[in-house]
Amino acid sequence: MSQIALLVKHFDNQDNISNIEAQAVYKIRALPRRIADLKVRGYTFRHDWKTDLTGQRYMRYFLLSKPTSDSQE
Repeated sequence: MSQIALLVKHFDNQDNISNIEAQAVYKIRALPRRIADLKVRGYTFRHDWKTDLTGQRYMRYFLLSKPTSDSQE
């Protein structure tokens, strides 16, 4: 299954993801690039900087809308 397909499936069940989650769960090392690929397909996102309990900052991507029809890989 492609990384795009994994993210599409993720966003069927969840509305957000972080780079650490993408790496740990889906082995996606370039989440911003995959998010850009989804934007080209008609997905829209919001992204926010968050801070974890250790003070480390990270980006979290929130799905705002999906395309009306998506040709999944």
